[in-house]
Amino acid sequence: MNKSLLAEFTVRSGNEEHVARLVQDYAARVREEPGNLAFEVYTKESNPLAYWIFEVYTSEAAFQDHLAAPYGPPFNTALQPLIREKKSLLTFLSPLG
Repeated sequence: MNKSLLAEFTVRSGNEEHVARLVQDYAARVREEPGNLAFEVYTKESNPLAYWIFEVYTSEAAFQDHLAAPYGPPFNTALQPLIREKKSLLTFLSPLG
């Protein structure tokens, strides 16, 4: 069964361009992971500082491989001081039906 989630965070004002570059670079790497099916980055139309990232992996094991990727910790370390939250807020999703 696929593993799906929504990651959310809010950019601190003044860091918009830096965060956009970080997320775009990270997204390109995640999309190359063999178990990744989707890594779609959105901002809210009403608040472009609010990011929503929709992620889908082929399985729990693929998601765990994603978490273990060597480029994840440096991304999170670079992102943390640029966002309002201590880390991305994760919401795990289940298909209806």
